[in-house]
Amino acid sequence: MTLLLRWLLNGVALMLVAYLYSGVTVTGIVPALIAALVLGLVNAVIRPILVILTLPVTLLTLGLFIFVINALLFWLVAEMVPGFRVTGFMAALIGSLMFSVITIITSWLISD
Repeated sequence: MTLLLRWLLNGVALMLVAYLYSGVTVTGIVPALIAALVLGLVNAVIRPILVILTLPVTLLTLGLFIFVINALLFWLVAEMVPGFRVTGFMAALIGSLMFSVITIITSWLISD
């Protein structure tokens, strides 16, 4: 049940990011839910591989390259899901940061 609630809240978080920031657009709740699902899958499968492959760069930048990885994955999901669009890399960076902050807050709210 918690997984379903998290998925729904992530979809709402994507809608909120699109509402607050003009560089990210979502055409409706269904594309937001699909994008939240795909984003979760991408973060679970592709992100760990990218973090390991880019570990030297991440160490040189004192961990700041993780933000670049998050932005690229956010942008990738926007390219894969119809109805969810990001206008460029900076929009992906700002959108992924906003999405992360909102999901952290909602995770605190629903934690046991």
